[in-house]
Amino acid sequence: MSKPIRILHVVVNMNRGGAETLIMNLFRNINRSKVQFDFLTCKEGVFDKEIEELGGIIHRIPYVNEVGHFGYINSLNNFFMNHPNYQIVHTHLNKMSGLATRAAKKNGIKYCITHSHNTGGEGSFMAKAYKWYSSLYIRTNTDYQFACSQAAAKWLFGNKSNDAKLLNNGIEPELFMYSPEVRNNKREELGIRDQLVIGHVGRFTKQKNHHFLIEIFAQFVKRRPNSILLLCGEGVLKKEIENRVKELDIQDKVMFLGVRNDVHQLLQVFDIFLFPSLHEGLPVTLIEAQAAGIPCVISDEITTEVDLGMNLIKFLKINNVDMWVDELELLKVGKREQSNLQHKQLRDRGYDIKSTASWLQEFYLSKVR
Repeated sequence: MSKPIRILHVVVNMNRGGAETLIMNLFRNINRSKVQFDFLTCKEGVFDKEIEELGGIIHRIPYVNEVGHFGYINSLNNFFMNHPNYQIVHTHLNKMSGLATRAAKKNGIKYCITHSHNTGGEGSFMAKAYKWYSSLYIRTNTDYQFACSQAAAKWLFGNKSNDAKLLNNGIEPELFMYSPEVRNNKREELGIRDQLVIGHVGRFTKQKNHHFLIEIFAQFVKRRPNSILLLCGEGVLKKEIENRVKELDIQDKVMFLGVRNDVHQLLQVFDIFLFPSLHEGLPVTLIEAQAAGIPCVISDEITTEVDLGMNLIKFLKINNVDMWVDELELLKVGKREQSNLQHKQLRDRGYDIKSTASWLQEFYLSKVR
């Protein structure tokens, strides 16, 4: 039997971000006897063990902030020079993909895919300038452009965005189907009884706008004292947010749950999903929340493509805390039911990971035949 083709995915690390979650969903659902995923990373990640269990190889090089520009370029060049076996390189570094694809092409890699997962960047002025410089190499060194949404394609590929293939941030719908048993068990585990649960899943970074989220909840809990906020994730701003929660004297109403591998179960606990991000590509977590039947109040900076037509998404401007508090109060939080309707709608909209994985597998194979 012939060996599977090996695709190299280029990421900073394989932690639980949106892009990384999508890659792992694809990896679990692709036919690994035909296509195998390997990874070029700069740091350890929580998915590393599972990647190796699934047969993937993890290569590591230092990141630019550790070795500087020339050290990073040398690391990329050396890596691709010493690994000519990869025919397809699939980068997930957003604007930083330019340097990776340039090194890959320079060293004879046949196909480079640049995948856009966002609609904005993070970091200081210098960091943003460096990312802009890197992005200048994307166009001349990319064979195929992928994006999670039209908005993400426009952000990274500009006037070439129409050439981008939209690869939906698919999920395994059955994993998120509402279950009263899971809800009750998980609530008991967390010590939650009859409270109204507002939840959020995301890294503690500027993009996710936790400061605004905390202000909303602090006002809301004055009106609805029997409410609790669950925050899943880690990140550079976590300490800052914990301090703000103490300042507002709501620490007995806010639970910091850290990075979780049971998000599919935690979503059953939520009554409302709150997501006031400053920018997003197309958040996997919002697809998951809709699959679980949760009403979502989200920032209008997020593309309308995320709304799967289930009447669960409400977009609001992120300039007025009171408006968000009013919306949360008006929200009819009904009894959720086990329903296949959500999953039919997910599949009809192309968000079942099995169809995404099947399309991508065929795409990869067609290039190396």
